[in-house]
Amino acid sequence: MDFPLPDAARQYVADHLHHDPAQLALQARRFPGLPVPDLVRQIQARQKARSKIPAWADNPDLIFPSAVSVEQASSARAAAFKASLVSGQRLADLTGGFGVDATYFATQIPEVHYVERDPKLVAVVEYNLAQLGIHTVHCHVADAVEFLKNTPNTFDWIYLDPARRDTAARKIFRLQDCEPDVLRLLPLLLHKSRRVLLKTSPMLDIEQALSELRQVRRLWVVAVDNECKEVLYELDPEAAVDPERFTVNLLRNGQQQEFRLNRAREARAIPRYAEPQQYLYEPNVAILKAGGFKSIGTAFELLKLHQHSHLYTADMLRPDFPGRIFRIRATERYDRHALLPHLGPEARAHVTTRNFPDSVAEFRLRTGIREGGDTYLFATTDLRGRLVVLVCEKSQTADFSDWTD
Repeated sequence: MDFPLPDAARQYVADHLHHDPAQLALQARRFPGLPVPDLVRQIQARQKARSKIPAWADNPDLIFPSAVSVEQASSARAAAFKASLVSGQRLADLTGGFGVDATYFATQIPEVHYVERDPKLVAVVEYNLAQLGIHTVHCHVADAVEFLKNTPNTFDWIYLDPARRDTAARKIFRLQDCEPDVLRLLPLLLHKSRRVLLKTSPMLDIEQALSELRQVRRLWVVAVDNECKEVLYELDPEAAVDPERFTVNLLRNGQQQEFRLNRAREARAIPRYAEPQQYLYEPNVAILKAGGFKSIGTAFELLKLHQHSHLYTADMLRPDFPGRIFRIRATERYDRHALLPHLGPEARAHVTTRNFPDSVAEFRLRTGIREGGDTYLFATTDLRGRLVVLVCEKSQTADFSDWTD
């Protein structure tokens, strides 16, 4: 597809931006002068980008690659956070993709090198950079290893996000299975840059990654609206014996919840246990992914409901807690007739299960409770090993309307 798009093509995209791409494809004959299949792909990609990079999705001057490239791109909030971690004069993004990360790195670094093997994708990114008025990103059509071996430059930072799909488009996450293989590439990376920022799948076990990479100085677990999106490792010749783990949950209102831990503090933490008290505290997913099962409770002077529940309670309100906070209205047995009086005539509630034998779907099937309403039910195991359901409401300080249960 040629770009920039002609006026008629731009108008078609604008007019049909919120329509069903499948239906648009069936109606292609109604627009004989337009490359409708290409334009439908533009619409489909913009629709996928709306929640991740809304400013780009609404920009009529930009060209979008395939929907798969958009799916694999960082969200604007995650990219902005990554950019806040780097500094210096020169950075190389070795797995450029759609260029979202590179554009945000350019807000912090005066010289950014974007490297991507797909020449068509590079052409799209070069065009979009010009439309966005970004002139400090240098684009290279090259393989990451080839680029590093041939460039005379050294860098303050190298960033890479290895491809996590195999030749059959199946998702993979082990470091040695991704492309490029960072374990084999690591000596060259640290020869070209003292600091490397590596993005991995949240499915990859952190302890395994630390063991295999060896050169980790610190790491960040990043969630967006309480959905764990990525784990970032700073690789450095001076690796830490016990790397600090920073957790961040980026919220839609612009705020972010932060907590830090390491293995030593987690091992030293001695949790205290109690029956449910006035408030229920649920850590965000970034903390749990980082392994903060005990230290989060001791840091905020909270009591744990059960060794394996990872839910906490207290009679005091801690509004700075990095997670969700609820006021407990009642503690009931796992029984439909005990729960329904708390829910009103529509029998609706948000349900979460933690250390509980039934899934949310099984809980709903057994109780007949539908999704919705203002009540939050936490099905869990208490200190004495009993299955209980905590009937809760949002704390007055809580705002987690964008979180998923």
